[in-house]
Parts: sequence; C-alpha cells; structure tokens
Amino acid sequence: MGKKRIVKTKPDLETGNIKEKPDEISNPSGQSGKKRLESGILYVRSTYNNTDLVLTDKKGNVYATESSGKLGFKGAKKGTPFAAAKVGETLGLKAQTLGLKEISVIVKGVGSGRESGIRGFISKGINISSIRDATPVPHNGPKPKKPRRV
Repeated sequence: MGKKRIVKTKPDLETGNIKEKPDEISNPSGQSGKKRLESGILYVRSTYNNTDLVLTDKKGNVYATESSGKLGFKGAKKGTPFAAAKVGETLGLKAQTLGLKEISVIVKGVGSGRESGIRGFISKGINISSIRDATPVPHNGPKPKKPRRV
C-alpha cells in the first residue's frame, strides 16, 4: 500500500521539545521506483476499426498500452495505417523510458494497421527478435442461416 515512511524524531535545539519530522522516505524492497525492462513482448491487435498495442514483459505482465482511440482519433480514422503508426511511436517512447532493448512481436487481426504499428514502434530504436502472426482462423466458419419460412 505505497511506500513506507520512517519517521525519526529529533529534539528541537531551542526548546528541547521532541519534534516529529519525516527525514527519510525509504523503500523496504531496496529497489528504485522506476520499473526497468530489458526485453519484452509487443502485442499488436489490429481490427478494421482500431489498432491496439500492448507492451508486456516475458511473463505477460503489462507495462504500457496504447490505442488509436486513446490518442484522439475518432470514427473511421482509428483504423488507418497513419493512426497505427502514431500509436507505435507513442508506445515506443514509453518503452524507451523503461529501458527496453529487444522485443518479440505477436500480431493478431486483419486490419490495415498491422505493419505500420510495428514500424512506428521500431522507429524509436528498439530491436525486434521475432514476429509471429497469431490471427485466429475459423476451422469451419459460422453456422449458415436457417431457410426462410413463408
């Protein structure tokens, strides 16, 4: 529940009263507040209407997310390659602050922002180790409509 505070009490030199003052805020785990990430996974979900990018570590813990709707694109503009490139660039900036060096990419969906989202991400200087397409493919398709009764 947040950082723990260590309160040290020092006597006031002039009056002799004990004055409570937080001198030092320490983190009990000994780690810095910023999360560092060397390698991770970039999930790209590209539909006809939107493009979502999610940055996780190797275990699957989410570190940052972006989407074209989150950036302010509305309506049909959300599904464009330009919007996907902007999403990739903004997530690339977040990844730089985390200290990310290398990612593997998993792409899902058939939208037009698949490739441009990845291009926008790697424009910030992060290496790609692998790209995998995990788009779900139906085996038998949807059930056909029943014949119309007249």
